[in-house]
Amino acid sequence: MKRNLLSVAALLFGTLFLFMGNGLQGILLPVRGNLEGYATTTLGLLGTSWAAGFVIGCLVAPKMVGRVGHVRAFSGFISIIAIIALVSGIAVHPVWWVLLRAVTGFATAGTSMIIESWLNERATNESRGAIFSLYIAITLIGVVAGQMMIPLEDVRTPVLFMICGIFYCIAMLPTLLSTAASPQPLKAVKLDLRALYRNSPVSCLGILLVGIANGAYGTLGAVFGAGAGLSDTSIAIMMSSTIFAGAVMQLPAGRLSDRIDRRYVLAAMSAVAAFAGLMLAVLHPSSPVFIISLVVLYGAVANTLYPIAVAHANDYASSEDFVKVSGGLLLLYGIGTIIGPTIGGPVMSVASPHALFLVTAFAHVLITVYAIMRSRVRAAIPAGDRDAYTTLPTATSQMMTPESMSLADRNPAKAAEQQQQQDDAALKYS
Repeated sequence: MKRNLLSVAALLFGTLFLFMGNGLQGILLPVRGNLEGYATTTLGLLGTSWAAGFVIGCLVAPKMVGRVGHVRAFSGFISIIAIIALVSGIAVHPVWWVLLRAVTGFATAGTSMIIESWLNERATNESRGAIFSLYIAITLIGVVAGQMMIPLEDVRTPVLFMICGIFYCIAMLPTLLSTAASPQPLKAVKLDLRALYRNSPVSCLGILLVGIANGAYGTLGAVFGAGAGLSDTSIAIMMSSTIFAGAVMQLPAGRLSDRIDRRYVLAAMSAVAAFAGLMLAVLHPSSPVFIISLVVLYGAVANTLYPIAVAHANDYASSEDFVKVSGGLLLLYGIGTIIGPTIGGPVMSVASPHALFLVTAFAHVLITVYAIMRSRVRAAIPAGDRDAYTTLPTATSQMMTPESMSLADRNPAKAAEQQQQQDDAALKYS
């Protein structure tokens, strides 16, 4: 175990600084843009373009990595992200920011796929869970640490953009100096919407809607905070607390979904998220403590929806289709994150900053209603036959790539049981 962790220590160290840069840049752009007087619609397009670039990167990046190798591609992608962070601090213009954000999303997909494939190849069946959990923790710590740097410097200056660039440059060093062999080429995952819907209608539609809600909040949450009168420090606390609350809540929600119909858990968590969102949208609270408390409640339940929906889909997926189904769900989630900010920005411009949560509440209400409806149509899989729930990174902290689904492998016991059943069947008819 220790040997496996030591073999990826340098990569994980670089990952920490990569996500520190991502966390800082992700909150810095909307906060600075709001101070510059950019329209909320324009700020929403920052998230739309990033998500679009990320989805395209998941489809195209594997071919690029195959041509030049993991180390060169990794350094190249991070160099692009670092350059864009620095240029964003110089060329403070909404059009440039939207265009550059798409390139950042594309390069981020490439870096994430390389990291996850690298970790996957170094992991064994015994160490896979520990490595994946450590990877989740590092991404969480990195994003939160980056976000909490917002109050340290005036966002009107280019200093924080320069700090982003420094973080990205540090992230390159471990892999450049490492003598470890590169992993095998990346594999592109094809999106098959019909197969996804046949496998699990609730997961298919649910993850699309979760992407819409999380994409809207992840991009425009800081803009809402500024519009609600929160200070830079309070905005950073709000955004970081949302991620922490979601991380803490994942395990209890997951254990509950292992015992009862996951669709009921999905519906209940969505209903609570809708309630918290409606409270924020209708009451228009001004107290920082009250706002952050409601947003923490929102984040605690909203960030459990994605892994529960994935677990529900995996309950119906065969061992051979696991990565394909999960990878397709990831790309479907990416499509949702493109839609969310595109809708959220104009709604906030027409109504108020608090109207952001009307968008999220609408998506969560639809999940609740559809999950309950489908529970009346299709019987639940018995608890003993379900795939074990796997904790996944909170959706507001990052988007996962198809490579991560190989790293977060299925329940070994269930996979072994299925394999034994296949072997017995083969012997029976041979």
